[in-house]
Amino acid sequence: MPKLSEFFGIAIYMYWGDLGPPHFHARYGGEKASIAIGDLSVLAGSLPPRALGLVVEWGAIHRDELEMAWQRASRNETPDPIEPLKEGGRDAVRCSSC
Repeated sequence: MPKLSEFFGIAIYMYWGDLGPPHFHARYGGEKASIAIGDLSVLAGSLPPRALGLVVEWGAIHRDELEMAWQRASRNETPDPIEPLKEGGRDAVRCSSC
């Protein structure tokens, strides 16, 4: 299970050979969710609202890279890491109170 990115305590993973619609997995604290790459909807699980907002923001920025990562992982190849959210602007808000 390669880690694609990590930001503000949120870890983003993608499983090799995963089935279903293209998606990635986000973990924050003890909670986790599967997020569709296409529309960034929650397919399974849940995250605190602020953490989910950061994940959706990150996913919107990196959708093309997520699609390439899905293709690689579907072929059991290790996907490339993806840049985390950067300091500054809306994404600078720490998720400590999620």
